[in-house]
This record gives sequence, C-alpha cells and structure tokens, in this order.
Amino acid sequence: MASNRPAPEALFVPNDEDPVTGPTAYGPAGGPWEEWNPTEESIRPVRGRHRVAKQRGGLARSSTVLGVGVIAAVGAGGIASAKEKPPVSISLPDLSSVKASLPDADSLPGVGSLLGSDKESDTQVTASPLTGAGVTVADTEQGTTDAGEALRARIIQQAEHQQDQADQSAARAAEQAAAEQAVAEAAKVQEAAEKKLAEAERKKAEEKRKKEEAERLAKLAASFSLPTTSYTLTSTYGQAGAMWSSGYHTGLDFAAPTGTPLKAIHSGTIKEAGWAGSYGYRTILELEDGTELWYSHQSSMSVSAGQKVTTGDVIGRVGATGNVTGPHLHLEIHPGGGDGVDPLSWLRGKGLNI
Repeated sequence: MASNRPAPEALFVPNDEDPVTGPTAYGPAGGPWEEWNPTEESIRPVRGRHRVAKQRGGLARSSTVLGVGVIAAVGAGGIASAKEKPPVSISLPDLSSVKASLPDADSLPGVGSLLGSDKESDTQVTASPLTGAGVTVADTEQGTTDAGEALRARIIQQAEHQQDQADQSAARAAEQAAAEQAVAEAAKVQEAAEKKLAEAERKKAEEKRKKEEAERLAKLAASFSLPTTSYTLTSTYGQAGAMWSSGYHTGLDFAAPTGTPLKAIHSGTIKEAGWAGSYGYRTILELEDGTELWYSHQSSMSVSAGQKVTTGDVIGRVGATGNVTGPHLHLEIHPGGGDGVDPLSWLRGKGLNI
C-alpha cells in the first residue's frame, strides 16, 4: 500500500540553531512547525512516531501516538527528554508562589506542630498524641498528650480492658459454679424426697402385707381348730430326755384330764385308728395336702380308718395309754407323711393362738 507520508527529509529541515534549544524545525512549506492539538477529525489510526516541536521560549515535548495518542512523562531533574534530541531546560514555577497558594498550616489538624508557625516559637509548639485513646480531658488541658503519654495511656487502657475481661471470666465461672452447686443441692433434695417417698411406700406395702396375712390367718383359723380345750403344754418339740427312745421329744404334749374330747384340727380323712405300741391308742388324720396329724395316748377313739371328718369333729378322748407318765395328748405333725416338724409353729402358722 502506498503511503501518503512525506519523505523524512521533508519533515525536518534545520534552518538556524539556537545554542540552548537547538535547531528550529520547519515544515515542508518552509514555515516553522506549530504545536499540534489533535481533534476528533484530525486523528486517524497511524503507525510510527511523530515529533511535535514548539518555538523557542516554550517547553519541548515528545509524544508517541498509540491509537489516539499518549502524552509522554516528563523526566526527572526538571529536564524534558525526547528521543534523538538533546535535553532542554524546563522552566519551574516560583516556590514562593506555590507556598503562597497552600492553605495555612494552622488550619490543618496535626500539621502545624510538624511544619512550625511564624506566630509561635519552637518552644511553644506542643505535639499532638498519636491517638486519643485513653487520654483524659485533664491531660489535653495540661498539654501532656505527647506520643509517650499517648502510648502509656493506650497500654494502661489495654491492661484495664484485659483486667475487665479476666474479671468477667471469673464472674462467669463463679456463676456457673453457683449454678452447678444449686443443681447438685436440688438433686440431693430430690433424692432425699424420693427416698422418703420410697420408705413410705415400703411401710405402706408392709402394713398391707401384714394386714393381708392377718386376714389369711383369720380365714385359716375359721377352718382350723385346736385339738382340745382346757389344756396345759408340758413337753415341747425337740426337748431332750432319756424317757424318749429317740433321745428327744418328737411332738407337743397337751396335758388334760382323762376323757377330755379331742377334735379334728382340719378337714380330712382318717388314715389309721388303733393301737401303736409306745404311742398307745393313736389316730392318724390325713389332710388334703398329705400332711398327717398323729393323736396319741388316747383313752378311746371315735372314728375308724377311711372316715371323712371336718374341722371340730370329735375323733377321740384324752388318755394315758402307751409310754406315758400321766393323761395327755401327744400331737405330732408330719408334712407329706415324712419327718415330723414342730407342732407349735405349724399350728400358729394356721392362725391358731396357742
């Protein structure tokens, strides 16, 4: 593609040269170059470098156009540099005018103490604290709020804050301990109440059991009867003595006058009635559960084997037959027809008072 750009030698033709700014650049028509202010109509996408110079007395500039153009930065030291051109000086504004345009230092908080003021001497300047945390009004009025005091105040404030946190933790721990103690005491009280209630229930159950047992014994007493009346207990079960062949007494003796009626203790069947050697005349009454009641030493018998009897029926009379020293009833109890047991305990177990 053909380029419409002029030849390089037509772009820059040195004419006369200034010892400070260097040669003056002239355009293709021989006239000097003017400063180019790009507009939307004059800018078009091109490639390459374009230098724009200004007449003597102004600032030299160098720019590189990328797309629509970028203005180059000014170099350090107050010197503007451009590629392939010697450095030129740059005029700087007057420092006094710049300082005059700045705001008053007194109007800026914290700056007046750093820059100083013409109104106050250096000895009258007080430093502001780094922070106001922990600084009291009295410190501010007395002018003791320098950096060291501010740091000290912050340290004290932090220590107080930590102490407050420790106190709060201790208070929470104390509250928790008190709550746990209260819960423990409440548990003890509840446990004591439960024990008391359980004890009351136990006593109530025991009383109920005793009452039921008394009722049961009363019912049994209605169906059981003592073998005789007007008696005296002389020899008890298990009593030792040479007069008994086994060496001990095997029953319970009811001493009574001869001919005193003997009654059936409970309903049952006469298993045996007759002579039994040392037992004399003996009647054996068998109950429904197999327990045998032995009536010994009778003077006479009123029943025979196989006969059914009920509670209170007369089955014989007190006598002194067999191995005896006087008239009495020798009563033995054999549960299930086996070995004998204490008749006194057995009769009391049936609700009989003896």
